[in-house]
Amino acid sequence: MKGMIYFDNAASTKPRPEAVSAMNAVLSESYANPNALHKGGIEAEKIIASSRETLLSLMPKGGDLIFTSGATESNNLAVMGSVKKRGGNKIITTAFEHPGVSGVIGALGSGFDVVRVSPKDNIADFVDENTVLVSVTAVCSETGFIVGVERLYKEIKGRFPDCVIHTDGAQGFLKTPLDGDLISVSAHKIGGVAGVGGLFIKRGVRVIPQIFGGGQQKGLRPGTEPTALIAAFAKAAEAAEPLGAKLQKRLKDGLNRLGGMKINSYNNIDNILNFSCGVKSEVMLRFLAERDIYVSGGSACSRGKRSKILPAFGVSGRDIDSAVRVSFGWQNVAGEVDAFLEALEAGVKRFGT
Repeated sequence: MKGMIYFDNAASTKPRPEAVSAMNAVLSESYANPNALHKGGIEAEKIIASSRETLLSLMPKGGDLIFTSGATESNNLAVMGSVKKRGGNKIITTAFEHPGVSGVIGALGSGFDVVRVSPKDNIADFVDENTVLVSVTAVCSETGFIVGVERLYKEIKGRFPDCVIHTDGAQGFLKTPLDGDLISVSAHKIGGVAGVGGLFIKRGVRVIPQIFGGGQQKGLRPGTEPTALIAAFAKAAEAAEPLGAKLQKRLKDGLNRLGGMKINSYNNIDNILNFSCGVKSEVMLRFLAERDIYVSGGSACSRGKRSKILPAFGVSGRDIDSAVRVSFGWQNVAGEVDAFLEALEAGVKRFGT
C-alpha cells in the first residue's frame, strides 16, 4: 500500500474535511472578533453559540461549555479552579493519568493528600468525607483502558454529593459514555483542529477562574474566542462515528499470527491497542517511519521517555521498552493494518533477538 499510514490518532487526528471546510469558511467570511458589537462580531458570536449548542447536545444534560485552548488548559481550570477555597484536602486520581492531569495535581503543592488508584481498584472505594476532588481519565491514553466514568459518577455522587468529580475526556469524548461535574474535551482528538478544547461545567458547580483579563465566557476564560477553530470542533463532533473495532480485531489477529507479541491493553477502547514487540520501541518506530508508517511508544507528551503509565497495568522491564501503541482514526482502512503487520514482522526479523 502506497502513501503514509498514520496510526497515531491518540496523539492527534487528521482533521475531518467537514472541520476544515467550516474553519476555512469562518477564516474567509466571519473573521470578526465575536465580542465586537458590529454586524461582523454578532455573526461570529452566533457561530460560537451554535457550535456550543451542538457540542453540548453530545454531553451530559444540564451544563455549560467553556472553550479553552485544549484539554490541558481545561484540566488546569478544572483542578485548580475546584480545589481552591473548598473544605477537605484529599484528591483521588489514578496511577495512569495523562500528564495533563497528573502534572497539574503535582503542581498543587503540599497540603493535599493525593491517592493514586490502580486500574484493578474501584475508585469509588477510596472516596470519603474529606475528599475534595476526584479527577480521573475516561480512557487511558497509552493502553485505551476504559474507566467507566458514567457508572463511577453515579456511585460517588450517591454517597458523597458534595464531592467534585472531574473527568478528563480527551480520549473518551464520543467514544465511550462520559459524566462528571467537570469534563475536559479536545478538538484534535476527534478530527477537529488543534488549538481548541472545552470544559463542560455541570449546572451548580462553582469553578474559580485561573486566567484574568476581559470578561469573556462568564469570566472563566478571558480572551478572544477562536471562532474558526470552534466551528471546526463542532463540525468534527457532528461527523464523528464509531471507529476502530474491526481494525483492532484485524490487528490483534495479525499479532497473534506473528507470535512473540504481548498485548498490554485490556478493557480498552476500540481505537487504541498497546502491545510489546520484543524490539526496543525507538528502534521499531524509526524502522516503521522509514516506511512511512507512524505509530508511537506511548503518550506524545512523554516525548520518548520511559512510560510511567504501563507499570500500573503490570507491564515491566523489557516489555515497557518495546511497547508500541497503535491508535486508529476515521481515515484508516483495513489494508493499512495488513501493511503495518508486514512491516512489523520485517522489523522483528531484522532487530529481534
